[in-house]
Amino acid sequence: MVMEKIDFAKAKKIALTKGLKPGKVKGTEGVQFTKGSNNRLDVISWEEFEAALSKRGLAIYESGGWMKIMKA
Repeated sequence: MVMEKIDFAKAKKIALTKGLKPGKVKGTEGVQFTKGSNNRLDVISWEEFEAALSKRGLAIYESGGWMKIMKA
Protein backbone atom coordinates (compact mmCIF):
# COMPACT_ATOMS: atom_id res chain seq x y z
CA MET A 1 0.00 0.00 0.00
CA VAL A 2 1.49 3.33 -1.09
CA MET A 3 0.71 6.22 1.23
CA GLU A 4 0.60 9.64 -0.43
CA LYS A 5 0.82 12.92 1.46
CA ILE A 6 -2.40 14.91 1.14
CA ASP A 7 -3.22 18.49 1.99
CA PHE A 8 -5.22 19.41 5.06
CA ALA A 9 -8.35 20.38 3.08
CA LYS A 10 -8.52 16.96 1.41
CA ALA A 11 -7.95 15.19 4.73
CA LYS A 12 -10.73 17.19 6.35
CA LYS A 13 -13.11 16.33 3.48
CA ILE A 14 -12.32 12.61 3.78
CA ALA A 15 -12.71 12.77 7.57
CA LEU A 16 -16.08 14.50 7.38
CA THR A 17 -17.30 11.95 4.83
CA LYS A 18 -16.33 9.13 7.22
CA GLY A 19 -17.81 10.83 10.29
CA LEU A 20 -14.39 11.48 11.83
CA LYS A 21 -13.45 14.43 14.01
CA PRO A 22 -10.08 15.83 15.03
CA GLY A 23 -8.96 14.58 18.42
CA LYS A 24 -6.21 15.13 20.97
CA VAL A 25 -4.98 12.33 23.23
CA LYS A 26 -5.65 13.43 26.81
CA GLY A 27 -2.52 14.44 28.71
CA THR A 28 -0.29 14.41 25.61
CA GLU A 29 0.36 16.38 22.44
CA GLY A 30 -0.75 13.41 20.33
CA VAL A 31 -3.48 13.93 17.76
CA GLN A 32 -5.58 11.55 15.73
CA PHE A 33 -8.92 11.22 14.03
CA THR A 34 -11.80 10.00 16.17
CA LYS A 35 -15.50 9.24 15.95
CA GLY A 36 -15.79 11.10 19.25
CA SER A 37 -16.62 8.12 21.46
CA ASN A 38 -13.15 7.38 22.86
CA ASN A 39 -12.64 8.36 26.52
CA ARG A 40 -8.88 8.80 25.95
CA LEU A 41 -9.44 11.56 23.38
CA ASP A 42 -10.83 15.07 23.48
CA VAL A 43 -12.48 16.35 20.30
CA ILE A 44 -10.75 19.59 19.23
CA SER A 45 -11.36 22.16 16.51
CA TRP A 46 -9.99 21.67 13.02
CA GLU A 47 -7.83 24.76 13.57
CA GLU A 48 -6.29 23.27 16.74
CA PHE A 49 -5.74 19.98 14.90
CA GLU A 50 -3.96 21.64 11.98
CA ALA A 51 -1.82 23.74 14.35
CA ALA A 52 -0.83 20.63 16.35
CA LEU A 53 0.19 18.81 13.16
CA SER A 54 2.26 21.76 12.01
CA LYS A 55 3.90 22.27 15.41
CA ARG A 56 4.98 18.62 15.58
CA GLY A 57 6.11 18.37 11.94
CA LEU A 58 3.38 15.89 11.05
CA ALA A 59 1.42 15.41 7.84
CA ILE A 60 -1.57 13.34 6.78
CA TYR A 61 -1.05 10.52 4.31
CA GLU A 62 -3.76 8.58 2.49
CA SER A 63 -4.14 5.38 0.53
CA GLY A 64 -7.42 3.90 -0.65
CA GLY A 65 -9.44 6.07 1.71
CA TRP A 66 -7.32 5.21 4.77
CA MET A 67 -5.54 8.09 6.44
CA LYS A 68 -2.50 8.03 8.68
CA ILE A 69 -0.68 10.81 10.52
CA MET A 70 3.10 10.54 10.13
CA LYS A 71 6.24 12.68 10.17
CA ALA A 72 6.30 14.97 7.16
